[in-house]
Amino acid sequence: MISRLKEKYKKEMVPTLMSEYGYKSVMQVPSLEKVVVNIGLGEATQQAHVLEAVERDLAAITGQHPVITRAKRSIAGFKLRQGMPIGMMVTLRGDRMYDFFDKLVNVTLPRLRDFQGMSRDSFDGRGNYTLGLREQLIFPEIEYDKVDKVRGLEISVVTTARTNEEGCRLLELMGMPFS
Repeated sequence: MISRLKEKYKKEMVPTLMSEYGYKSVMQVPSLEKVVVNIGLGEATQQAHVLEAVERDLAAITGQHPVITRAKRSIAGFKLRQGMPIGMMVTLRGDRMYDFFDKLVNVTLPRLRDFQGMSRDSFDGRGNYTLGLREQLIFPEIEYDKVDKVRGLEISVVTTARTNEEGCRLLELMGMPFS
C-alpha cells in the first residue's frame, strides 16, 4: 500500500518543482530522504527505568523500534561515562517516513498550543529542516495517563535538496505550515 503523501508527491509535486526550478530530469527533483526522531535523556544516567518509558513512547509515535544512543566520551561535570545511554532515536525511511510526515503535518502540529506556523529559520544550509517539540503529548498515540514525565523531542527532516530554498519549497508543497 502506497502512502497518500507519496502518491501526491509523484503526481503533483514533481511536475510543479520541475517547472519552477527548470529541472531536466525527475531524478533532480528534491525529495524526502529520511526523518529522524530523537529524544535526549540526560536523566537516564541515574535512572535506568526512564529508557523503557521513552522506548514505549517513541515506538508508539513512529511505529518503529528505537535505538539507544550512547555517550561517545566521558564528561565528569555531567557524571557521564563513555558508553552510558543518553538518548533514543528512530530513523524512518520509505512509506513509514511519508506516513509519519503526513501525520506530523496534518494532525500533530495543529495540536500545538498557540500554533502560528513553523519557523523558516531552522534549515541547515543544505535543505534539511529540524524542529523541536516541547512535549510528546501532542501525538495522538500517546495516552496522557501513562506518561511518567513530559519530554521534548527533535524531528529532523532530511531532503535531497541542494539549497534551503529548494528544501523549503518541497516542504511547503508537502503541507508543512510555515509562518
